[in-house]
Amino acid sequence: MRVLGLMSGTSADGVDAALAQFKGRPEAPDWALLNTASVPYPPGLKQRLIRMAQGEPTSACDLLEMSEAVTEMQATAAHLCDPERSASLLGCHGQTIWHRPPAPASKQSKESRRRGSSWQMLQAPLLAHLSGQPVIHDFRAADLALGGQGAPLVPMADAALMGRIDGWRGLLNLGGIANITLIPPNAGPDRQRSVLGWDCGPANTLMDLAMTRLSQGQDTFDTDGALAGRGTVSEETLERWLQEPYFLSSPPKSTGREVFGQEDLNRRLQQLATQAPADQLASLTAFSAAVVAQDLRRLASTGQPLPVELLVAGGGCRNRTLMRQLRQRCLGVHVRPSSELNLPTQFREALVFALLAWWHHCGHPGNAPAITGASKSTVLGLRADPA
Repeated sequence: MRVLGLMSGTSADGVDAALAQFKGRPEAPDWALLNTASVPYPPGLKQRLIRMAQGEPTSACDLLEMSEAVTEMQATAAHLCDPERSASLLGCHGQTIWHRPPAPASKQSKESRRRGSSWQMLQAPLLAHLSGQPVIHDFRAADLALGGQGAPLVPMADAALMGRIDGWRGLLNLGGIANITLIPPNAGPDRQRSVLGWDCGPANTLMDLAMTRLSQGQDTFDTDGALAGRGTVSEETLERWLQEPYFLSSPPKSTGREVFGQEDLNRRLQQLATQAPADQLASLTAFSAAVVAQDLRRLASTGQPLPVELLVAGGGCRNRTLMRQLRQRCLGVHVRPSSELNLPTQFREALVFALLAWWHHCGHPGNAPAITGASKSTVLGLRADPA
């Protein structure tokens, strides 16, 4: 079956589309990536989405207009990627506006524990109408209803798409937020272990906001990590940041721009106020690598083997300074871009949502309790057919 996946991530840069062919067993499919496309959000829409995702009050009228605009951009990306409308299904994540994980069980009684909730902006019936194809959407809701985090949703799909090797394999996505997948080996005592995954912390959110501020709006990201590469990292500051509660908590855990957004950046820049702009950005860039490295070290301290390789995808792959920091801090792990294994770094998540849509069609579960904390595995997504 041909399925088109659409992904617009926390960075709110635009929509990535991936057209793929799937067949065979859902848990280990034969697949081929047929085409890809990207459509950037207009600057005005991007800024409105980012401000709202950081808690800025927004009128109902503005919400409606942004929802329409986001949906129309998804339809544009779908048409660009699959102009012949050859896909039988569209899998669309939508634009995350707010993500609220469930409160930790340690902080509430079982009876009063607050469930999680998450909002992915999309008008799915409109997208189905504009594309003329069925749309699978709202992928997080079922996991959240079962007490899960609703995120990350990519780990089980990562395992199906990439398969297993002789040791543990890691996949790291450097979008707005850094999320990691760990896939057990194909042999040995760990082969029966569960796939693992969680959100490590900020990847590009703080760096991009800082670059926008430091350049007075002239640049929205640090191209190739050039400015950060000229700076010096404040290791003492990094060590303090790594002791914050989120980074010391154990999975399941998920987060987003509502935590690591403008307010969080302001606090961190105040602590770096005496440093030059290049040094500030160097520390923020190193921070994004350090949260991943610390998570891996904590795993190793509990007896979990380190992954033998860490395949990196997402926009952060283009930041040479961030990639260099990852290699320096993730000692003993072979860090390389996922494109070296024919998984395009920019389109990994779009491909994942194509697979999740196919899994919905097959009735195959897309989540895992070991990853999200849900009470059971379940089929993800809702279907909207063209009117």
